[in-house]
Amino acid sequence: MSTPANIGYLYAGILLAAGFGFVILTMSVANLLAPHSRTDEKLQTYESGETPIGSAWVQYPLGYYVFALLFVAFDVDIVFIITWAVIFKQLSIFGFCEIVFFILILALGLVYAWRKGAVKWI
Repeated sequence: MSTPANIGYLYAGILLAAGFGFVILTMSVANLLAPHSRTDEKLQTYESGETPIGSAWVQYPLGYYVFALLFVAFDVDIVFIITWAVIFKQLSIFGFCEIVFFILILALGLVYAWRKGAVKWI
């Protein structure tokens, strides 16, 4: 007996609906059973046992976000380089040329970011 080709989609849909249903049910039950007494002390911002000074809504310079994105981008590239290094002997000279080209593109990107001042931490 053969099964239809799209039966996997049916199973995935059922599991997805069951997952959403479970989350909605548990959140609703938790909301109904949770205590709702709100006092001024409970609503006060807690910061390591100290009373916070100033507003929590502080605008950070854009350079911090750019620096973080560059870090993530180069961190992901290191994953590619490590996986390349694991199978280095199987790739021959073509694999070596590919990784050299990849690293050159990364270096050009770093030089570009450096010249634009994105890696200056101020």
